[in-house]
Amino acid sequence: MATQQIDIAQLPIEQLNQLAKQLDQEIELFSSSMNQLKHAQGKFVESQESLNKISPESQNKDILVPLTGSIYVPGQLSDVHNVMVDIGTGYYVDMDVKKGKEHFKRKIDYITKQIEKVQPLLQEKYRMKQVVIEILQYKVQQASLQQQAAANGSTVATR
Repeated sequence: MATQQIDIAQLPIEQLNQLAKQLDQEIELFSSSMNQLKHAQGKFVESQESLNKISPESQNKDILVPLTGSIYVPGQLSDVHNVMVDIGTGYYVDMDVKKGKEHFKRKIDYITKQIEKVQPLLQEKYRMKQVVIEILQYKVQQASLQQQAAANGSTVATR
């Protein structure tokens, strides 16, 4: 399907307003996606850093185990060679620490690539919106000047 390019400077004010609203919605969507990706990336980085802290000296060390984002219970690190990794949708896998680190590195790399794909799209939408706003402001200003000129012309004609 071929896309047809339209000169937005030729669009009427109403359509420019609609285009600006559509761009706002797209910016909101891309911004939300970026926030979700960055949040997930942060979680994977934290998990990877936690694995980096595990060493043979950590054996039988007292720790706090997170049950939720704000509730922790005391525990003890009994195995410093194997970890249980949440691989998503409620599934957990036992793996050695090295494989766990590799798993989180792959996840971080994947999310970083997704962020690198979304970021330019978001910037392009911001740029497009700025162009639409500038054209819209110009057209509104021109319409206002035309109305003033018409009003001045009609008062001159009635004298």
